[in-house]
Amino acid sequence: MLTIGINYNSKEPMYEQIYTYIREEIKKGNLTVNTKLPSSRGLALNLAVSRNTVDMAYAQLQSEGYIKSLPKKGYYVCQLEHMHVISKIDEASIEKEVEKENYIVDFSSSGVDMTYFPYNKWRKIMKDCVIDDNSELFQSGHHQGDIIFRDIIRTYIHQSRGVNCDVNQIVISAGSDYSLLLLSKILGDSKKVAMENPTYLQAYKIFKNSGYEVYGIGMDKDGMIIDKLRESGASIAYIAPSHQFPLGTVMPINRRMSILAWAAEEENRYIIEDDYDSEFRYFGKPIPALQGNDINEKVIYTGTFSKAIAPAIRISYMVLPKSLLKNYHEKASFYFSTVSRIDQA
Repeated sequence: MLTIGINYNSKEPMYEQIYTYIREEIKKGNLTVNTKLPSSRGLALNLAVSRNTVDMAYAQLQSEGYIKSLPKKGYYVCQLEHMHVISKIDEASIEKEVEKENYIVDFSSSGVDMTYFPYNKWRKIMKDCVIDDNSELFQSGHHQGDIIFRDIIRTYIHQSRGVNCDVNQIVISAGSDYSLLLLSKILGDSKKVAMENPTYLQAYKIFKNSGYEVYGIGMDKDGMIIDKLRESGASIAYIAPSHQFPLGTVMPINRRMSILAWAAEEENRYIIEDDYDSEFRYFGKPIPALQGNDINEKVIYTGTFSKAIAPAIRISYMVLPKSLLKNYHEKASFYFSTVSRIDQA
């Protein structure tokens, strides 16, 4: 039986404490491949918690690829092939415009249900931002975005997504399209980009328009196939590991470690992690970002508020690895921020 120290007085949910303990034991190698975990009923009795609490912890571990469920046998630890390697190495669907009265359910991927938008709160916040006649808000501001806003984003993505960075690595953009255009300047010319097939068509068009060679890499149930990625000769891999678009695949931890190992093999290899809507989950907490497992500064993390708030807000952000900051300041820092400072405030 696992010896898990549950803090019953902690504000952290008990299922998260169980999930975190087992995940760390697997990552450290204390729980080896094919180790059978206690049944949810048995562990619940041992910890004096409800079975639902243990089920939630197991479900999160399974969704991230740390454990697997075998019918009528129980839960077992998965093989994490590249975990030790990393630790040692210092066209989306095109929607036609349809009149609202012509459909019952909107299955388009680009919109959000504005029925639930907090109009009154938004109106009050906008008013509060300009009530003091703050002339500073009407100036150009910092090219990466206001530092207060970047610090809020840094805190948010660290707490909710496990992203590790400082404010100097964050660049605010008017939508993910502009983030990718900036990246094309930062990364330079003559790059080969590998994208999941199928993929987000808008990103594909931007890369092609920027003069990059783009390769569609086949997928299996775990995401982009690493052998196919190697064969492509690409130096950039564009993926959405927490919720692949449009298939919805969640890349398990083993495949994540494999693609991080691929990126670490050569100096100029990078991964663009598109985390466009990972706040949303049917159950459990959001899948942690790939960037949180990157110890070699190889992941360019991108996110947006288009899904969580509204597409018209046009606020996205990217987190550059420290190894790319020099390139950014030399090649793209002269571009002014494209997001209104009032909207940032």
